[in-house]
Amino acid sequence: MFTGALAASFYGVPRTTSDADVVVEISEEGSQTKLMLALRKAGLKTEENRINAALRSCFRIATFRDTKTPFTVDIILSDGKIEKKAGTVLGLPTFFQTPEELILAKLRMIKATVPRERASKDEEDVKAILRFNKVDMNVIKRRARKNDTLSILEALRTDAG
Repeated sequence: MFTGALAASFYGVPRTTSDADVVVEISEEGSQTKLMLALRKAGLKTEENRINAALRSCFRIATFRDTKTPFTVDIILSDGKIEKKAGTVLGLPTFFQTPEELILAKLRMIKATVPRERASKDEEDVKAILRFNKVDMNVIKRRARKNDTLSILEALRTDAG
């Protein structure tokens, strides 16, 4: 499923990005091999050691460069069931991270970004998602409280109107 700027553009206001962020469930036997084959078929320069390193890291992210353009794809590896919402890109069916999960991820990024001014794109993404989508605010507030990002959410909700 798509996440990051592509998902934020789907739910909010379109914006440019130089990479695609994709969450991949990699929990079953042989899924790593399937992933490598899919990445090669998509025209990405693949190195199996990147997947292995990502699986050992706490971030679980591997970046792959497109073989024909300057763009990259960040693969975020998930070992659990991922919540997703159906959508389309250029008329092709795909999946996006749910708006609630995307907001929570953006809030965590805003909290971790130093200096805070560098988080402006994520802040604008959250405000746009809130403005243009019906979301379960109870779920978002509860989880934001656990992540210690509730004050950021409340400030952005106030700014979003």
